[in-house]
Amino acid sequence: MNSSVIGKIEKARVYAGERHRIHFDNLRVTFHGDNDDHTVTLQDEQWSCSCDFFGTHGTCAHSMAMERVLEGMIPDAAATQLQHA
Repeated sequence: MNSSVIGKIEKARVYAGERHRIHFDNLRVTFHGDNDDHTVTLQDEQWSCSCDFFGTHGTCAHSMAMERVLEGMIPDAAATQLQHA
């Protein structure tokens, strides 16, 4: 492996450890729930989930789990949305 690739690998390790550098603006994931698969999205600093609970409550276990996974990497408004739900 040449030195430029080794340098990039090392830089990637540093970046991975500096989560504050990474911010998700839009995101779509499939969450494998206990009863069904659900689509969780973050778009325009707003969470959404395809599960029935989110539709009636504006939050759910799936969106809250994603917020925890991405802590420090999502826009402040998206984190605030879940804290106040």
